[in-house]
Amino acid sequence: MPYKTFLGLPENIVAALCYPVGWLSGLFFLLLERKNKFVRFHAMQSILLFMPLALFIFLVAWIPVIGWFIADGAGMAAMLLILIPMYMAFRGSKFKIPIIGQIAYNFAYGE
Repeated sequence: MPYKTFLGLPENIVAALCYPVGWLSGLFFLLLERKNKFVRFHAMQSILLFMPLALFIFLVAWIPVIGWFIADGAGMAAMLLILIPMYMAFRGSKFKIPIIGQIAYNFAYGE
């Protein structure tokens, strides 16, 4: 039986929902879910992955012409970065993205 969350949904579905809207959905579920460590891990990983990426895209987009191409490329890469951890969370995996995954794991599980 899958573990329940604050919303009453299985934890793998809520963990997967931490990724589609980038750091905003991660922040939403981090603030909403207080007890489920699996969901908190994926929410923090989403924040740590997409907040710097969104800031980078925003700042680079201010550079005329070449910045627009770089921002578009980074945005397309971000779409791929949404799908992979979202799928792994749906499968129930604690998929750690290098560097930030360990930080998120330490935050959620306190080790």
